[in-house]
Amino acid sequence: MTDTDTRPGALPYGTPDAPRLAVRGEARIEADPETARIDITVGARGADRKTTLKDLTHRNDQALALIKSYGDAVEKLDTGAFSVAPEMTAKGRHERVRAYHGRVRLTATLTDFTTLGELTTRLAALELTRVDGPWWALRPGSPAHRQAREQAVHDAVRRAREYAEALGARLEAVLELADIGAENAAPLPAPGGMFRSVSYGASDTAESTPALDLEPERQEVYAQVNARFTMTRPAL
Repeated sequence: MTDTDTRPGALPYGTPDAPRLAVRGEARIEADPETARIDITVGARGADRKTTLKDLTHRNDQALALIKSYGDAVEKLDTGAFSVAPEMTAKGRHERVRAYHGRVRLTATLTDFTTLGELTTRLAALELTRVDGPWWALRPGSPAHRQAREQAVHDAVRRAREYAEALGARLEAVLELADIGAENAAPLPAPGGMFRSVSYGASDTAESTPALDLEPERQEVYAQVNARFTMTRPAL
């Protein structure tokens, strides 16, 4: 392969007077989460479909009203899957409906973590209601992602400078910066923090429950960048 190679995927290798350096910059930082998501599953069970639907509607309305009462602390509230299904039992040659099971799934995203523990326990105290979470996360546009990318670029420059200085040369120009996976490379797994999940069984009563003390879990952000530079002629 020559310096004038124009085939797809060909990489310039520089010249004796302007050698090329190719390095990878990396950065790994931690940041406080910006959102917390909880999943709420509201259930109902009855001998007939109409009663099951009525109970499910009532409990769903209770859960929605409780979540909405927290106002701006709840950034987003979604209703997910809904189902009502019969439970069949076989008796002799015939099948019959033993009971009906209803279920509605809600998802709430909060930004005010001071109310998260209280809301979680109040929801878990509702009849036939299950709460899963919290799942902590950063927003896609979080400044933490930019900070990690900037640190990855600085790391690439530092590495390239160290290589050049080891040869008695110095960096001269940057040829290219590229995200890992931007040029037909195998993409890396999406970065993200470790999530913890806590589930609470439904309570049979509406008795007051002490608010859980939920400590936000710091999120890990990872960034990588490929960088190519030219340097002055080495002093060999």
